[in-house]
Amino acid sequence: MKQVAARVARLTQWAGPYATLVQMLFAGLAVLSLSRICLIAWQWQRVSATGLLGEMLVQGVRADLILIGYLLVPPLMLAPLLAHRYAARLWKPITVAWAGLALLFIIFMELSSPQFIMQFDLRPNRLFIEYLSYPKEVAATLWNGFRVALVLGVLGTIVLGATVFRLLNAASANAAMWRSRAVLLSWPLLVILVAVQIRSTTDHRPANPATFALSGDAMVNSLIINSPWSVLDAINSMRKEANSSEIYGEFPREKVFSTVKAAPWLRDYQFNDSELPTLHAQQAAVSRERPLNLVIVLEESLGATFVKSLGGLPVTPELEKLKEEGWWFEQLYATGTRSVRGIEAVVAGYAPTPARSVVKLSLAQHNFYTLALGLGKQGYHTEFVYGGEAHFDNMRGFFTGNGFQNVVDRRDMSPRFEGSWGASDEDLFDKSLERLKFLHAQKKPFFSLIFSSSNHEPFEFPDGKIALHDPNKQTVNNAVKYADFALGRFIAEAKKQDYWKDTVFLIVADHDNRVYGNSLVPVKKFHIPGLILGADITPKRITTLASQIDLAPTLLSLIGVSSTHPMIGRDLVKDGSSPGRALLQFDNYFTWLEDGTATILRPSQPPILGNYNAASGELQLTDRTPSQAQVDQAMAHVILPSLLYREQRYRLSK
Repeated sequence: MKQVAARVARLTQWAGPYATLVQMLFAGLAVLSLSRICLIAWQWQRVSATGLLGEMLVQGVRADLILIGYLLVPPLMLAPLLAHRYAARLWKPITVAWAGLALLFIIFMELSSPQFIMQFDLRPNRLFIEYLSYPKEVAATLWNGFRVALVLGVLGTIVLGATVFRLLNAASANAAMWRSRAVLLSWPLLVILVAVQIRSTTDHRPANPATFALSGDAMVNSLIINSPWSVLDAINSMRKEANSSEIYGEFPREKVFSTVKAAPWLRDYQFNDSELPTLHAQQAAVSRERPLNLVIVLEESLGATFVKSLGGLPVTPELEKLKEEGWWFEQLYATGTRSVRGIEAVVAGYAPTPARSVVKLSLAQHNFYTLALGLGKQGYHTEFVYGGEAHFDNMRGFFTGNGFQNVVDRRDMSPRFEGSWGASDEDLFDKSLERLKFLHAQKKPFFSLIFSSSNHEPFEFPDGKIALHDPNKQTVNNAVKYADFALGRFIAEAKKQDYWKDTVFLIVADHDNRVYGNSLVPVKKFHIPGLILGADITPKRITTLASQIDLAPTLLSLIGVSSTHPMIGRDLVKDGSSPGRALLQFDNYFTWLEDGTATILRPSQPPILGNYNAASGELQLTDRTPSQAQVDQAMAHVILPSLLYREQRYRLSK
């Protein structure tokens, strides 16, 4: 160790008081480059398909220099005060501590990357930060599902971190200190060099992660940058998320509203409230003497990947049977890749943005429109039932502030089986059946949102319930099959109850299990099942392209509720056959999907056009530029929700 430290000191002695910072620069570049090379080797099949290996390595170093440039700024700002011989006792330990912590952060993030990529098909990003808000659930998931990776990652970080600290400390002991004059004269030059290092371009705008999107494969693009910068950029973007959609460029405000309202399913409505630009009265297409009850079963991570008739695996036999009894969606797409994104779309009819879901945003915690808020004003009892802890992802706060009169979660259950994420789906549905019977006895219409969790890593569920699809029990396919078993059991029992004939049930996924693929936007992994059944619903196939935001307006029509609301989704009762569209948010890419084409908006880059084959699920990027009409549609629909959130206009009239 001493010999290595002495060699490092000799190599950087020319840097004088800045020797430790130079050591941090070289060590950081070495760690980040080695990590990138390992990740590229691991994902070689997808990397080699792009033909960009050399450019990835070169641009990767450029991205690493940007990150390290940011990390150099704090000690560099202290240099005029401390980087001279009279303050050596302060300067040396401060720079060693800072450099050591910076390198420890780099090591930790890079060691965390493989497992994150396995789950989300991208380097750590804003999801990494969001999950840190829930240490209990995350710790249980990591311990029960990724124990070996967790232990190795922590040990690796500790061992490498301790080694780095010792090397830096030993190497800095003999670092030469300059006179104050030399420090002050050299400092402006160093500031300029670091500023150039961070800017990394002579273009109008500094380099950012979008600069390194060189291929049509989002995962490969994420390998070019580094995980620490990806996470720091996510933190920065979260601070600006009220204006998030503006990352795609400027778009006239009035054009936003006129473009959205021109949709075939909206253009005949009257928008008479200037304060609430999307508020309109929807007349139910089905006339009923008494409005029906509504139950939404939001299935965790149930993508089309697991539904045989939608091109997936045969692990949902109960759902396949049920689809013959109601409205079955063949081309339904999730708006995002997180549960809260599915919640805002299904429960609030709210379109996606690059920001966090409104479930977690401060301005949406009160009087933000949801089905519960609207139906509550129509005399409905509204309730949310969840097998885990409802505070997760701020669900309890969002729901109770926006119309849900009661929240039932793990604390209200006595489960026979409990996993990392709470009660099993069987226990959840048993409690839900109990609650539905109670609500029915109150002699008033009710709306219940039921959110499952068994199909969530680490995929824990009771033994002996299903014939396993995979030999090893704790796999996603087995968890899906168990969730499907519990769902089938729930519906079978609900059919026996008096309220069945007066209740519409929606079964829909929040998102797919893992969203991945060698496409800039893996559209195929947004395809989800959706089924409406119960009451007098007759079997029907909805073959048109549809989005999660279309479900709420459709449900209002089916249960016979005419109401005023701000949702821009489509009532598929009135028109379930004409061409539709879907809105997808994948990381910082927004996609407008229609008529076999995908218009993709990218931050700080021009939009691109892809051809989407619904049968195969393949998206092929083209050399063609999207038409102005396509770009206008995409821009209007991604800007609108940001405007409505920021100005608090997604609500009912006071």
